[in-house]
Amino acid sequence: MQKAGVKYVPQLATLPVYVPGRPIEEVAREHGLDPTSVIKVASNENPLGPSPKAVAAMRGVLDQLHLYPDGSSHHLKRALAEKLTVEPPNLLLGNGSNEVLEMIGHAFLEPGAEVVVSQYCFAVYPIVTALFGAQLVTVPARADLGADIPAMLRAITPDTRVLFLANPNNPTGTLSTREEISVLLAGVPPHVLLVLDEAYIEYLEDPVDCLSLVRVGVQPNLMLVRTFSKIFGLAGMRLGYGIGAPEVIAAIEKTREPFNINSIAQAGALAALGDAEHLGRTRVINREGLVFLQGAFRRMGLRYVPSQANFVLVKVGDGQRVFAAMQKLGVITRPMGGYGLGEWLRISVGSASENRRCLAALGQALGKPVPAE
Repeated sequence: MQKAGVKYVPQLATLPVYVPGRPIEEVAREHGLDPTSVIKVASNENPLGPSPKAVAAMRGVLDQLHLYPDGSSHHLKRALAEKLTVEPPNLLLGNGSNEVLEMIGHAFLEPGAEVVVSQYCFAVYPIVTALFGAQLVTVPARADLGADIPAMLRAITPDTRVLFLANPNNPTGTLSTREEISVLLAGVPPHVLLVLDEAYIEYLEDPVDCLSLVRVGVQPNLMLVRTFSKIFGLAGMRLGYGIGAPEVIAAIEKTREPFNINSIAQAGALAALGDAEHLGRTRVINREGLVFLQGAFRRMGLRYVPSQANFVLVKVGDGQRVFAAMQKLGVITRPMGGYGLGEWLRISVGSASENRRCLAALGQALGKPVPAE
Protein backbone atom coordinates (compact mmCIF):
# COMPACT_ATOMS: atom_id res chain seq x y z
CA MET A 1 0.00 0.00 0.00
CA GLN A 2 1.36 3.42 -0.99
CA LYS A 3 2.34 5.60 1.94
CA ALA A 4 0.39 8.82 2.14
CA GLY A 5 2.43 12.02 1.88
CA VAL A 6 1.93 15.38 3.52
CA LYS A 7 -0.85 17.49 2.05
CA TYR A 8 -0.29 21.11 1.15
CA VAL A 9 -2.89 23.85 0.88
CA PRO A 10 -4.15 23.92 -2.72
CA GLN A 11 -3.15 27.51 -3.44
CA LEU A 12 0.55 26.55 -3.31
CA ALA A 13 0.15 24.83 -6.68
CA THR A 14 -0.32 28.16 -8.45
CA LEU A 15 1.31 30.55 -5.97
CA PRO A 16 3.54 33.09 -7.80
CA VAL A 17 7.11 33.37 -6.57
CA TYR A 18 8.78 36.73 -5.98
CA VAL A 19 12.09 36.93 -7.83
CA PRO A 20 14.45 39.48 -6.23
CA GLY A 21 17.36 41.22 -7.91
CA ARG A 22 20.43 39.03 -8.10
CA PRO A 23 23.11 39.52 -5.42
CA ILE A 24 26.48 40.96 -6.45
CA GLU A 25 28.39 37.97 -5.05
CA GLU A 26 26.31 35.47 -7.01
CA VAL A 27 26.79 37.30 -10.32
CA ALA A 28 30.51 37.66 -9.66
CA ARG A 29 30.89 33.91 -9.06
CA GLU A 30 28.85 33.00 -12.12
CA HIS A 31 30.85 35.17 -14.51
CA GLY A 32 34.27 35.03 -12.88
CA LEU A 33 34.23 38.70 -11.93
CA ASP A 34 35.78 40.54 -9.03
CA PRO A 35 32.82 41.34 -6.71
CA THR A 36 34.19 44.83 -6.16
CA SER A 37 33.86 45.47 -9.91
CA VAL A 38 30.16 44.54 -10.08
CA ILE A 39 27.45 47.17 -9.66
CA LYS A 40 23.80 46.51 -8.89
CA VAL A 41 21.12 48.82 -10.28
CA ALA A 42 18.33 46.28 -9.98
CA SER A 43 16.58 46.67 -6.65
CA ASN A 44 15.84 50.39 -6.23
CA GLU A 45 18.32 50.73 -3.37
CA ASN A 46 19.76 54.01 -2.14
CA PRO A 47 23.24 54.50 -3.70
CA LEU A 48 24.25 56.62 -0.69
CA GLY A 49 23.66 53.72 1.65
CA PRO A 50 22.13 54.22 5.10
CA SER A 51 22.38 57.32 7.24
CA PRO A 52 25.65 57.36 9.23
CA LYS A 53 23.51 58.20 12.26
CA ALA A 54 21.49 55.02 11.69
CA VAL A 55 24.64 52.92 11.36
CA ALA A 56 26.01 54.30 14.62
CA ALA A 57 22.72 53.67 16.42
CA MET A 58 22.55 50.09 15.17
CA ARG A 59 26.09 49.39 16.32
CA GLY A 60 25.14 50.76 19.71
CA VAL A 61 22.67 47.95 20.43
CA LEU A 62 24.86 45.01 19.37
CA ASP A 63 25.88 44.19 22.92
CA GLN A 64 22.22 43.81 23.90
CA LEU A 65 21.22 41.25 21.30
CA HIS A 66 20.80 38.55 23.95
CA LEU A 67 17.66 40.45 25.02
CA TYR A 68 14.33 40.33 23.22
CA PRO A 69 13.41 43.59 21.47
CA ASP A 70 10.63 45.88 22.61
CA GLY A 71 7.64 43.98 21.25
CA SER A 72 5.59 47.17 20.82
CA SER A 73 8.43 49.24 19.29
CA HIS A 74 7.31 51.97 21.70
CA HIS A 75 9.97 54.63 21.04
CA LEU A 76 10.05 54.09 17.28
CA LYS A 77 6.26 54.27 17.03
CA ARG A 78 6.13 57.48 19.04
CA ALA A 79 8.86 59.12 16.92
CA LEU A 80 7.25 57.99 13.68
CA ALA A 81 3.83 59.17 14.84
CA GLU A 82 5.27 62.58 15.73
CA LYS A 83 6.97 62.88 12.34
CA LEU A 84 3.76 61.97 10.49
CA THR A 85 1.49 63.96 12.84
CA VAL A 86 -0.61 60.92 13.66
CA GLU A 87 -1.05 58.88 16.84
CA PRO A 88 0.77 55.60 17.66
CA PRO A 89 -2.50 53.62 17.34
CA ASN A 90 -2.54 54.70 13.67
CA LEU A 91 0.66 52.74 13.01
CA LEU A 92 1.42 49.12 12.17
CA LEU A 93 5.07 48.03 11.88
CA GLY A 94 6.24 45.15 9.71
CA ASN A 95 9.41 43.27 8.84
CA GLY A 96 9.56 45.22 5.59
CA SER A 97 6.41 46.59 3.94
CA ASN A 98 5.94 43.10 2.49
CA GLU A 99 5.02 41.82 5.94
CA VAL A 100 2.50 44.64 6.30
CA LEU A 101 0.93 43.53 3.01
CA GLU A 102 0.85 39.93 4.22
CA MET A 103 -0.77 40.95 7.52
CA ILE A 104 -3.46 42.73 5.51
CA GLY A 105 -4.03 39.43 3.72
CA HIS A 106 -4.36 37.58 7.04
CA ALA A 107 -6.97 40.05 8.23
CA PHE A 108 -9.05 40.54 5.08
CA LEU A 109 -8.59 37.72 2.57
CA GLU A 110 -10.06 34.25 2.28
CA PRO A 111 -11.29 31.95 -0.50
CA GLY A 112 -14.07 33.70 -2.42
CA ALA A 113 -12.78 37.19 -1.67
CA GLU A 114 -11.55 39.39 -4.52
CA VAL A 115 -8.57 41.73 -4.78
CA VAL A 116 -8.44 44.48 -7.42
CA VAL A 117 -5.07 45.54 -8.85
CA SER A 118 -3.78 47.31 -11.92
CA GLN A 119 -1.84 45.52 -14.64
CA TYR A 120 1.93 45.81 -13.99
CA CYS A 121 1.35 46.13 -10.25
CA PHE A 122 3.94 45.29 -7.61
CA ALA A 123 4.53 41.52 -7.66
CA VAL A 124 3.72 41.01 -3.98
CA TYR A 125 0.02 41.90 -4.42
CA PRO A 126 -0.75 38.81 -6.54
CA ILE A 127 1.37 36.68 -4.20
CA VAL A 128 -0.55 37.80 -1.11
CA THR A 129 -3.85 37.29 -2.93
CA ALA A 130 -2.98 33.76 -3.97
CA LEU A 131 -1.53 32.90 -0.56
CA PHE A 132 -4.93 33.28 1.06
CA GLY A 133 -6.90 31.66 -1.76
CA ALA A 134 -8.52 34.90 -2.89
CA GLN A 135 -9.27 35.86 -6.49
CA LEU A 136 -7.07 38.41 -8.26
CA VAL A 137 -8.89 40.87 -10.53
CA THR A 138 -6.34 42.57 -12.79
CA VAL A 139 -7.48 45.73 -14.56
CA PRO A 140 -5.68 46.54 -17.84
CA ALA A 141 -3.33 49.52 -17.60
CA ARG A 142 -3.54 52.57 -19.81
CA ALA A 143 -1.39 52.91 -22.91
CA ASP A 144 1.21 54.82 -20.86
CA LEU A 145 1.33 51.82 -18.43
CA GLY A 146 -0.35 53.87 -15.69
CA ALA A 147 -3.28 52.64 -13.60
CA ASP A 148 -6.78 53.15 -15.03
CA ILE A 149 -8.51 54.37 -11.87
CA PRO A 150 -12.10 54.53 -13.25
CA ALA A 151 -11.73 50.98 -14.61
CA MET A 152 -10.41 49.77 -11.24
CA LEU A 153 -13.47 51.23 -9.52
CA ARG A 154 -15.75 49.52 -12.03
CA ALA A 155 -14.05 46.21 -11.24
CA ILE A 156 -15.17 46.33 -7.60
CA THR A 157 -17.92 43.87 -6.66
CA PRO A 158 -19.62 42.91 -3.37
CA ASP A 159 -16.90 40.23 -3.03
CA THR A 160 -14.02 42.72 -3.29
CA ARG A 161 -12.12 43.04 -0.01
CA VAL A 162 -8.93 44.91 -0.94
CA LEU A 163 -7.80 47.27 -3.70
CA PHE A 164 -4.02 47.66 -3.97
CA LEU A 165 -2.46 50.65 -5.72
CA ALA A 166 1.20 51.71 -5.54
CA ASN A 167 1.73 55.42 -6.10
CA PRO A 168 4.33 55.87 -7.58
CA ASN A 169 4.03 52.40 -9.05
CA ASN A 170 6.74 49.76 -9.09
CA PRO A 171 7.89 48.67 -11.70
CA THR A 172 6.56 51.34 -14.08
CA GLY A 173 7.40 54.51 -12.15
CA THR A 174 4.02 55.97 -13.11
CA LEU A 175 2.11 58.31 -10.78
CA SER A 176 -1.63 58.65 -10.35
CA THR A 177 -2.53 62.33 -10.19
CA ARG A 178 -4.12 64.18 -7.29
CA GLU A 179 -7.38 64.25 -9.21
CA GLU A 180 -7.26 60.50 -9.92
CA ILE A 181 -6.58 59.69 -6.27
CA SER A 182 -9.52 61.92 -5.27
CA VAL A 183 -11.76 59.94 -7.63
CA LEU A 184 -10.45 56.69 -6.16
CA LEU A 185 -10.97 57.78 -2.56
CA ALA A 186 -14.50 58.95 -3.31
CA GLY A 187 -15.39 55.83 -5.28
CA VAL A 188 -14.15 52.98 -3.10
CA PRO A 189 -17.10 51.57 -1.12
CA PRO A 190 -16.83 51.10 2.66
CA HIS A 191 -16.55 47.29 2.44
CA VAL A 192 -13.24 47.54 0.51
CA LEU A 193 -9.90 48.31 2.14
CA LEU A 194 -8.04 50.74 -0.10
CA VAL A 195 -4.30 50.12 0.28
CA LEU A 196 -2.17 52.93 -1.15
CA ASP A 197 1.42 51.71 -1.29
CA GLU A 198 3.61 54.80 -0.91
CA ALA A 199 7.03 53.13 -0.80
CA TYR A 200 8.49 55.87 -3.04
CA ILE A 201 6.50 58.86 -1.81
CA GLU A 202 9.52 60.59 -0.28
CA TYR A 203 11.00 61.04 -3.77
CA LEU A 204 8.06 63.21 -4.89
CA GLU A 205 8.31 67.00 -4.98
CA ASP A 206 4.58 67.49 -4.38
CA PRO A 207 2.98 64.24 -3.14
CA VAL A 208 -0.75 63.71 -2.77
CA ASP A 209 -1.60 64.19 0.90
CA CYS A 210 -3.66 61.19 2.01
CA LEU A 211 -2.31 61.32 5.56
CA SER A 212 -4.75 64.10 6.40
CA LEU A 213 -7.62 61.68 5.78
CA VAL A 214 -6.14 59.27 8.32
CA ARG A 215 -5.62 62.07 10.84
CA VAL A 216 -9.25 63.20 10.80
CA GLY A 217 -10.66 59.70 10.41
CA VAL A 218 -12.94 60.48 7.48
CA GLN A 219 -11.86 57.41 5.46
CA PRO A 220 -11.55 54.44 7.84
CA ASN A 221 -11.12 52.00 4.95
CA LEU A 222 -7.85 53.67 3.84
CA MET A 223 -4.44 52.15 4.63
CA LEU A 224 -1.16 53.78 3.61
CA VAL A 225 1.95 51.59 3.39
CA ARG A 226 5.49 52.97 3.52
CA THR A 227 9.03 51.66 4.00
CA PHE A 228 12.51 52.39 5.32
CA SER A 229 14.02 50.40 2.43
CA LYS A 230 14.10 53.08 -0.25
CA ILE A 231 14.99 56.68 0.51
CA PHE A 232 16.21 55.80 4.02
CA GLY A 233 18.66 53.27 2.55
CA LEU A 234 17.82 50.54 5.06
CA ALA A 235 16.63 47.73 2.77
CA GLY A 236 18.78 45.15 4.52
CA MET A 237 17.28 46.07 7.88
CA ARG A 238 13.70 45.17 6.83
CA LEU A 239 11.23 47.68 8.22
CA GLY A 240 7.99 48.93 6.75
CA TYR A 241 4.83 50.39 8.23
CA GLY A 242 1.15 50.90 7.64
CA ILE A 243 -0.86 54.01 8.55
CA GLY A 244 -4.59 53.66 9.06
CA ALA A 245 -7.61 54.01 11.30
CA PRO A 246 -7.00 52.72 14.85
CA GLU A 247 -9.75 50.10 14.59
CA VAL A 248 -8.27 48.72 11.36
CA ILE A 249 -4.75 48.74 12.76
CA ALA A 250 -5.94 46.97 15.93
CA ALA A 251 -7.60 44.23 13.88
CA ILE A 252 -4.53 43.67 11.71
CA GLU A 253 -2.25 43.74 14.80
CA LYS A 254 -3.83 40.45 15.87
CA THR A 255 -2.04 38.78 12.95
CA ARG A 256 1.38 40.26 13.74
CA GLU A 257 4.11 37.92 14.91
CA PRO A 258 5.61 38.76 18.33
CA PHE A 259 8.92 40.67 18.19
CA ASN A 260 8.69 41.11 14.41
CA ILE A 261 10.79 44.29 14.57
CA ASN A 262 14.24 43.45 15.91
CA SER A 263 16.32 45.68 18.17
CA ILE A 264 18.76 46.68 15.43
CA ALA A 265 15.94 47.76 13.12
CA GLN A 266 14.25 49.80 15.84
CA ALA A 267 17.47 51.62 16.68
CA GLY A 268 18.42 52.27 13.06
CA ALA A 269 15.01 53.53 12.01
CA LEU A 270 14.73 55.83 15.02
CA ALA A 271 18.05 57.46 14.13
CA ALA A 272 17.30 57.60 10.41
CA LEU A 273 14.10 59.53 11.04
CA GLY A 274 16.14 62.40 12.42
CA ASP A 275 18.66 62.63 9.59
CA ALA A 276 17.06 65.16 7.24
CA GLU A 277 20.40 65.89 5.59
CA HIS A 278 20.76 62.29 4.38
CA LEU A 279 17.25 62.32 2.90
CA GLY A 280 17.91 65.65 1.20
CA ARG A 281 21.15 64.43 -0.39
CA THR A 282 19.38 61.28 -1.57
CA ARG A 283 16.66 63.32 -3.28
CA VAL A 284 19.23 65.46 -5.09
CA ILE A 285 21.22 62.44 -6.30
CA ASN A 286 18.03 60.73 -7.43
CA ARG A 287 16.71 63.76 -9.27
CA GLU A 288 20.02 64.25 -11.08
CA GLY A 289 20.21 60.53 -11.87
CA LEU A 290 16.75 60.45 -13.40
CA VAL A 291 17.57 63.42 -15.64
CA PHE A 292 20.84 61.80 -16.69
CA LEU A 293 19.40 58.35 -17.45
CA GLN A 294 16.25 59.52 -19.19
CA GLY A 295 18.20 62.00 -21.27
CA ALA A 296 20.55 59.24 -22.40
CA PHE A 297 17.63 56.96 -23.27
CA ARG A 298 16.16 59.71 -25.45
CA ARG A 299 19.46 60.18 -27.28
CA MET A 300 19.70 56.41 -27.80
CA GLY A 301 16.20 56.36 -29.28
CA LEU A 302 14.89 54.08 -26.52
CA ARG A 303 11.35 54.32 -25.25
CA TYR A 304 11.10 54.77 -21.49
CA VAL A 305 8.38 55.55 -18.96
CA PRO A 306 8.98 58.94 -17.30
CA SER A 307 9.60 58.01 -13.69
CA GLN A 308 8.44 59.53 -10.44
CA ALA A 309 10.47 57.10 -8.31
CA ASN A 310 14.15 56.06 -8.10
CA PHE A 311 14.26 53.82 -11.18
CA VAL A 312 13.38 53.96 -14.87
CA LEU A 313 11.59 51.38 -17.01
CA VAL A 314 13.23 51.31 -20.45
CA LYS A 315 12.35 49.31 -23.56
CA VAL A 316 15.39 47.44 -24.91
CA GLY A 317 13.97 44.73 -27.20
CA ASP A 318 14.83 41.31 -25.82
CA GLY A 319 14.98 42.22 -22.15
CA GLN A 320 16.34 38.90 -20.94
CA ARG A 321 19.14 38.91 -23.53
CA VAL A 322 20.17 42.47 -22.68
CA PHE A 323 19.99 41.70 -18.96
CA ALA A 324 22.29 38.70 -19.44
CA ALA A 325 24.73 40.64 -21.61
CA MET A 326 24.97 43.46 -19.08
CA GLN A 327 25.53 40.95 -16.28
CA LYS A 328 28.59 39.63 -18.07
CA LEU A 329 29.88 43.20 -18.04
CA GLY A 330 29.36 43.40 -14.29
CA VAL A 331 26.14 45.43 -14.30
CA ILE A 332 23.02 43.93 -12.70
CA THR A 333 19.65 45.29 -13.85
CA ARG A 334 16.13 43.88 -13.44
CA PRO A 335 14.46 42.08 -16.37
CA MET A 336 10.70 42.53 -16.50
CA GLY A 337 9.46 39.32 -18.11
CA GLY A 338 7.77 38.28 -14.88
CA TYR A 339 5.61 41.38 -15.10
CA GLY A 340 4.57 40.72 -18.69
CA LEU A 341 7.06 43.32 -19.92
CA GLY A 342 9.59 41.09 -21.64
CA GLU A 343 10.99 43.88 -23.83
CA TRP A 344 11.82 46.11 -20.89
CA LEU A 345 14.44 46.49 -18.16
CA ARG A 346 14.04 48.35 -14.89
CA ILE A 347 17.17 50.30 -14.03
CA SER A 348 17.61 51.84 -10.59
CA VAL A 349 19.24 55.23 -10.16
CA GLY A 350 22.75 54.72 -8.82
CA SER A 351 25.61 57.05 -8.05
CA ALA A 352 26.85 59.24 -10.90
CA SER A 353 29.64 56.80 -11.72
CA GLU A 354 27.28 53.80 -11.54
CA ASN A 355 24.83 55.53 -13.88
CA ARG A 356 27.58 56.18 -16.43
CA ARG A 357 28.84 52.62 -16.24
CA CYS A 358 25.33 51.23 -16.57
CA LEU A 359 24.70 53.26 -19.71
CA ALA A 360 28.01 52.17 -21.22
CA ALA A 361 27.11 48.52 -20.59
CA LEU A 362 23.62 49.03 -21.99
CA GLY A 363 25.05 50.61 -25.11
CA GLN A 364 27.48 47.72 -25.53
CA ALA A 365 24.72 45.14 -25.04
CA LEU A 366 22.54 46.88 -27.62
CA GLY A 367 25.38 47.56 -30.05
CA LYS A 368 24.66 51.29 -29.97
CA PRO A 369 27.02 53.57 -28.02
CA VAL A 370 25.42 56.33 -25.99
CA PRO A 371 25.50 59.61 -27.98
CA ALA A 372 27.18 62.52 -26.24
CA GLU A 373 25.00 65.20 -24.75
